[in-house]
Amino acid sequence: MSQALYRKYRPRGWADVIGQLHVVQTLRNAIAADRVGHAYLFAGPRGTGKTTLARILAKAVNCLAEDRAQRPCNECANCKAVNENRFLDLIEMDAASNTGVEDVRGLRDKINFTPSQGKFRIYIIDEVHMLSTQAFNALLKTLEEPPPHAIFILATTEIHKIPATVISRCQRHEFRRVPVDEILTSLRGIAAQEGLKADEAALSVIARQATGSIRDAQSLLDQLASTETSITLELTQTVLGTATNQAVLDIVESIVDQLAGSGLENVHRALDAGADPRTLARQIVEYLRDVMLIQMGNGGQVEAIQDIRRRMTMHSKAFQTSEILRLIRAFNEAATDTRGGWQPSLALELALAAAYEQPQPAPFGGDSGGAKGGQLEPKDGHGRQRPSPAASAGHTEPLPGKSGLARPAAGPRALPLQTAELEPAAAPVREPAETYETRGDAAGGTRRTVSLTELGKAWKGIRAAIKPEHPAVEALLNSCKPVEVRGDELLLGFQSETVCSLMDKPENLEVARAAIAEVLGVSLRIKCGVINAKGKLPPTVSQDGMVATALNHGGEIVDVQE
Repeated sequence: MSQALYRKYRPRGWADVIGQLHVVQTLRNAIAADRVGHAYLFAGPRGTGKTTLARILAKAVNCLAEDRAQRPCNECANCKAVNENRFLDLIEMDAASNTGVEDVRGLRDKINFTPSQGKFRIYIIDEVHMLSTQAFNALLKTLEEPPPHAIFILATTEIHKIPATVISRCQRHEFRRVPVDEILTSLRGIAAQEGLKADEAALSVIARQATGSIRDAQSLLDQLASTETSITLELTQTVLGTATNQAVLDIVESIVDQLAGSGLENVHRALDAGADPRTLARQIVEYLRDVMLIQMGNGGQVEAIQDIRRRMTMHSKAFQTSEILRLIRAFNEAATDTRGGWQPSLALELALAAAYEQPQPAPFGGDSGGAKGGQLEPKDGHGRQRPSPAASAGHTEPLPGKSGLARPAAGPRALPLQTAELEPAAAPVREPAETYETRGDAAGGTRRTVSLTELGKAWKGIRAAIKPEHPAVEALLNSCKPVEVRGDELLLGFQSETVCSLMDKPENLEVARAAIAEVLGVSLRIKCGVINAKGKLPPTVSQDGMVATALNHGGEIVDVQE
């Protein structure tokens, strides 16, 4: 039986460790200065070298080399014994299978025995966060004051599950994810030593797929080496499931062209062919992520063949950045959904349905003639500009694409608000919900007014339009709610006099007024006031008096005496 690559190429000295220079330097200095601690805690992601460095430290403290700076030497009897897994004073314990208090008590009873081969007895407890609370309590005293010959090295991937009493008794070292370029250098060396023919692009895909874990990268290379063929980019993408198949391209194309029927047909065709819904959703997310990277000027991070890259570039021009983000979130939720056992494809179908909704309105203050803030104007599947919401309000626009169907253009009433409807305040609603009124103005024209209910539904969209350029104003609007609409006047209610005074400034009110006009197409004069939980303060009550303070803290007026 052949040995796995991650075991065969496991580092045996400090210089062999990849990507953890900050930890290696600290431990080497401790060995050279003879200042080794009695307990260490190694925390970090999987496959980053925690157990490997623990074994190197165990070798170093028991190494017989005269020069401390050269430990471990990997030549003395103790170092060779550790490398060959026959060193009796190195005890490795898997906390995942020894979680009980009795296991820790057994370890505590044996710790007083003196070492049989080396100077120190090393206890490496892997996945220590799996220990029970009682086991941690049994370990505390021994961990704080172990015998002079004992050293504990605890390793964990979930530091937040370790009790603070344990962390405070150890020297804590944080392991980081290994950079892609260092993983790539390591894979090149392994491929050369193993005589593997591997394309540079294929090794780069493996390094990125490992997500910072050198062990995962070596395992993936080992898996691909088993194919007994040259490791090409196409082979790597196919075996690792990162290849962009035609179904993904067709689905994204249907979203660009707004052809819901075609998109669902492509999904069901892929599922009928044996594709897993969550895997297909993940592939769509990966494709859209690459489109986003190209759109944001990071195309060098994308690993794809030339034809796929050309399609990605086309799609990056067909979507706004906000649309890409919305699609990624929707399909990522489908990729991670585990509740659709009775209908596995439901989450993917819901994500696809959400993809055909109208995009969120462009950020307030954006330039209608081009991109602003890294966002592109919406385009159709053939690269033509789609009409803006303001230009297409109230009429339909033929949708370019395969079907030639017409759909309503994005107008003020087509906002894809996905939040719960805000409850109106106690003030009476003077206008019917969901309707606009038309009244004559002094010039003989018309102006639209909006109901309180309609304004409440659009409130989140109004804040979203303000946030990119005026985050402070958006935060203030998040602390209030629309209380009443009287003609062309809007009253905003605040719980705090301080927040109310901050918002009640001409420049802030103008920003809010312009955003409402941008989203709803109606101009309102805005007034600010302080309200309590029951509604507005009575007009006879001073907003900065003791009665107002009591009302703002949940009080209620039950009687008024003249």
